[in-house]
Amino acid sequence: MNIKEYILNHTEKEDPVLTELTRETNLKVLKPRMLTGYYQGIFIQLISKMIQPKNILEIGTYTGYSAICWAKGLKKDGIIDTIEIKDELEPIINKYFIKSGIEKKVKVHFGNALKIIPEINKTFDIVFIDADKTNYLNYYNLVFNKVKKGAYIIVDNVLWNGKVLNNNDELDESTRGIKIFNDFVQSDERVENILLNIRDGLMILRKK
Repeated sequence: MNIKEYILNHTEKEDPVLTELTRETNLKVLKPRMLTGYYQGIFIQLISKMIQPKNILEIGTYTGYSAICWAKGLKKDGIIDTIEIKDELEPIINKYFIKSGIEKKVKVHFGNALKIIPEINKTFDIVFIDADKTNYLNYYNLVFNKVKKGAYIIVDNVLWNGKVLNNNDELDESTRGIKIFNDFVQSDERVENILLNIRDGLMILRKK
């Protein structure tokens, strides 16, 4: 047994609906690596249960795994607004939202998040950013005034498979977008932040 196996053996087991969703995503959907996955999913559902949010904004639904995890900590009257650019994923998203019993707690917006975010007139307890990396800073700037004081912005893939360590002249567009975002929030005095080495890197920011 290695340390990863030991960690997983001492972590809450995965919801069977999420296990089924993972299997179907791997069989039927392109780029299944984009799925949040078991270990990170347990982490975010515990974060949600600790915060007990009323309103969550998720940028990047994919097949719905992370939204199901976030929903586990929602208040009874809580809502997740989640944005996905690929409307062809709607059948699998709806299928698993229904299977997990959260279909009345989630509003899915299909389209360009840069256009949709300004149209959502809410303030949020949690914002989860997991979409195209080139626009990370744009998403951050768009949501910042929609986040309550003391609330959280959580951003996925901020290590980008270690590519953030590459020299600037070696960066692809996505890696450059992540590095620009990481450097910006590190110097943003409006937030407290920590970068966690979970899966592909999670940046957690608390608005002061």
